[in-house]
Amino acid sequence: MNQTWQKTALSWEYHKAANPRLADVPIRAFPASLHESGETRVIPLDLAVELGTKYPATTPNLLANYIRINAEEQIPAIAASSSEVFYVMRGAGRTETEYGVLEWKKGDSFTLPMNAGVTHYADEDSALYWVHDAPMLAYLGVRPTAPRFEPAFYASEYLNSEIERIREEGIRRNLNRNGVILGNPESEATRTATHTMWSLYNLVPPHSSQKPHRHNSIALDLAVSAKENTYTLIGKSLDNDGNIINPVKVMWQPNSVFVTPPSLWHSHHNESDEDAFVFPVQDAGMQIYMRTLDIQFAK
Repeated sequence: MNQTWQKTALSWEYHKAANPRLADVPIRAFPASLHESGETRVIPLDLAVELGTKYPATTPNLLANYIRINAEEQIPAIAASSSEVFYVMRGAGRTETEYGVLEWKKGDSFTLPMNAGVTHYADEDSALYWVHDAPMLAYLGVRPTAPRFEPAFYASEYLNSEIERIREEGIRRNLNRNGVILGNPESEATRTATHTMWSLYNLVPPHSSQKPHRHNSIALDLAVSAKENTYTLIGKSLDNDGNIINPVKVMWQPNSVFVTPPSLWHSHHNESDEDAFVFPVQDAGMQIYMRTLDIQFAK
């Protein structure tokens, strides 16, 4: 048996292997047009080819999806995941789960643990943004065995009232971000929505910019609402004034998603006359737990 096992033994010289080159996470936008028409369906925002995974993935750890549901229709959705985050982009309906039935409408968000199969029902033309951590579990070759947290529901009224609570201080202090991180009692230590993911409901007021920051988690940013001339700048480095050098400009379009790769500086800009909101989902729960998130802010 030893001889059989020796056939799979490899080694690499340290300096040639200490920082292996993996496929880059691309800056990529997924337009709202993907879910605005057509049959009821789940639409994976799949970058498996770019990432080199054998399973659908938007980042190495997460898969983002649009769920389109025509009026008076339903769709089952199941994933071998330990965390799910939903945001209702439009419409109204309900979701039947092993934990009970949840009614939702535009602007609501909710989280679910350990997907054993749910069914979404729409009262009118509806679209959900759905992110889960099945790719991380697929990479590890495991399946969830027990829920790690209880479901949570964040009504649109609650989210907007929380924004109003912090709005003025954020504007007055010109904070790097002006938003609230969704939380769950089981994830109080990491201050995240689930044990693996965080979600931020972030306001960018009219005629304002939010300074660059960066982190090691990959952001899957849902542009909730935005008028023309609202955008994100993404780049590798800053100049002496804290501005991103040679940035990629990603325009916000309501109910569309864009990917912000890890460790890149990114800043949000709203040159319109109305509030803009973005809802990023990241694997920051795991990153914080591992002490590797490393958020840095431009000065």
